[in-house]
Amino acid sequence: MADSPEPSPSDPNEQIMRATYRALREHGYADLTMKRIAEEYGKSTAAIHYHYDTKDELLAAFLDYLLDRFRETVHEVETTDPEHRLELLLDKLLVEPEDHRDLLIAMLEMRSQAPYKDTFSERFQQNDEYVRYMLTTVIDHGITEDVFTDINAEHVSRALMTIVDGARTREVVLDDPDALATARRTADEYVTAVLLGDE
Repeated sequence: MADSPEPSPSDPNEQIMRATYRALREHGYADLTMKRIAEEYGKSTAAIHYHYDTKDELLAAFLDYLLDRFRETVHEVETTDPEHRLELLLDKLLVEPEDHRDLLIAMLEMRSQAPYKDTFSERFQQNDEYVRYMLTTVIDHGITEDVFTDINAEHVSRALMTIVDGARTREVVLDDPDALATARRTADEYVTAVLLGDE
């Protein structure tokens, strides 16, 4: 999940993305309008329509923006130790989102639209594939370095993403404040049992 945006830079597109972030957190997907995004942007709706014809087009760009930010934060992780790198990735997926519950709600609302909106579906699919690729790459590296048990890394990454997705859904739908923390512990237990071979 993306970090809270910094003060707006001069680039209009970046300003619109950050305004969309704030508007989604404030109003959620269902009550999001171009007018409310414009209010956060501090300009008219015409200024936004100059860049994006429709709200869905803007939100598709916003999903790309979030994925780009996630990629940036992942690449900022400097450690090459596979076990520690996997821990940091799981933290970004299950610990950091606790500070962004409003955005989690909005994203779940958008996910519910994915079966009906190809532009949303494509972005969520792309995001899922990228995160699984990152997890698989780290796990494969750990196997190569004899840190992890020789196991199907793709299967493990899918299992970890199932834990992540389930926790995020429980957090929002059931208003379960412990869902992400429980999932983080569960992910550690899974990694210990399956990748490290410990009982």
